[in-house]
Amino acid sequence: MKVRLLDIAHARSGDKGDTANVGVIARKAEYYPVLVRQLTAARVARHFRGMIKGNVERFELPNLRALNFLLHGALDGGGTISLKTDAQGKVLSTALLRLEIDLPRKQR
Repeated sequence: MKVRLLDIAHARSGDKGDTANVGVIARKAEYYPVLVRQLTAARVARHFRGMIKGNVERFELPNLRALNFLLHGALDGGGTISLKTDAQGKVLSTALLRLEIDLPRKQR
């Protein structure tokens, strides 16, 4: 069954220079393995294709049931010099939560 990431996780985002940071946290412990399997750095990079210029790094935080993504080259130089409307990348978490993933039947 396809679900939006929003249905099984919540997220926060921010900035560090030209790099956006997006943390995705599973709403329930049983959703974390689904995130680990399906929310790869490559998939996140495809989701943001055309919006970021650099690579995507993923870090696993199992004790928090979370994944942290660094989106390099996402902010046109960063908050102090960027002309982007969202120079700190605050809406990137909302954009990622729109991604659809497959939720196995046993985890609904």
